[in-house]
Amino acid sequence: MAGKRDYYEVLGVEKGASDAEIKKAYRKLAKQYHPDMNPGDKTAEAKFKEINEAYEVLSDAQKRAQYDQFGHAATDGSGFGGFGGFGGFGDFDFGGFSDIFETFFGGGGFSSRSTRSGRGPQRGADIRQTIEISFEEAAFGVQKEITVNRMEICSTCNGTGSKPGHQPSTCHQCNGTGQVQYKQRTPFGQFVNIRTCDVCHGEGKIITQPCESCGGKGRVRKHSKLVVTIPAGIGDGQTISARGEGEPGTRGGPSGDLFLSIRVKPHPIFKRDGYDIFCEIPITFVQAALGAEIEVPTLDGKEKISIPEGTQTGTVFKLKGKGIPILRGTGRGTQHVKINVEVPKKLNEKQKEVLRQFAELLGDEVHEQRKSFFDKMRDALGM
Repeated sequence: MAGKRDYYEVLGVEKGASDAEIKKAYRKLAKQYHPDMNPGDKTAEAKFKEINEAYEVLSDAQKRAQYDQFGHAATDGSGFGGFGGFGGFGDFDFGGFSDIFETFFGGGGFSSRSTRSGRGPQRGADIRQTIEISFEEAAFGVQKEITVNRMEICSTCNGTGSKPGHQPSTCHQCNGTGQVQYKQRTPFGQFVNIRTCDVCHGEGKIITQPCESCGGKGRVRKHSKLVVTIPAGIGDGQTISARGEGEPGTRGGPSGDLFLSIRVKPHPIFKRDGYDIFCEIPITFVQAALGAEIEVPTLDGKEKISIPEGTQTGTVFKLKGKGIPILRGTGRGTQHVKINVEVPKKLNEKQKEVLRQFAELLGDEVHEQRKSFFDKMRDALGM
């Protein structure tokens, strides 16, 4: 047939090319000249038609043999179906075409409609902030007023984006659907691609008279006051959430959440480990030696404890139920009180003399820990 190029030349392969080589060449060219890749390009459309016509013949062993013997005359009126005017598939073999469709249309099937982009309600974004509280507030819980910087519905236009007294108009491009259909005729049939309208950006409406307060967006950024409840027993670095206090949703969608990361200030006396708390209390040499009743600080106020005679530095007393309340539970941890015996400094001569006399009265035998230490040292060194 006059005017037709050789099919092997069309696909850019030798006459003796294998089926795999023909298929590979076809895939490459089909992707390059596919109408979806070249919208409105008539030259590419014609190329694509020619490529498919060549592949229809050369991919079929019987048709290829007839073509090799008789040339284009073998396809003239032979009932191959052809692709003239993209009129139909005829006896076209679809073998091997699913991967071509997957490349072009995102799936292995021959669906003629692309996935619709959702225009339904959209959930608002979450907001994350950090809040600092005291050691006691973390222990017993507290209500805090915080400031949240977030978008809110414009009070001037009530979220419409239009000046008061005006309403958004229906988009003339998509007729209010927010999507536009693009029909494409191909050798595989007619395909309808649905895309987001580039005029209204998927909203379906156009703001012709924008609200001056929000600039047509329907929302304004505000610093909002919010009271949140910090539960008793919360720890440093933990997070609490306030449902629905994030950014507002769109098209009637729910608001996002507010997540607050807790930062607990250090305490000048107490340290925390889990639900237990620890503190160190200094006592005098005399109190340690003779015993005493002393007051120690707790989260609930002062508590009296008895120091027995001969208490040593490092002795720990436990106050059960005086620690941190269990988060969202019952009971409390334990307070651990560590004793530090203070050795007197800058003694005057009279005080020193009294201590010397005291040491003479005690003698070495009463210093059990010291005696035990030197006994161990003699055993270790063979003294």
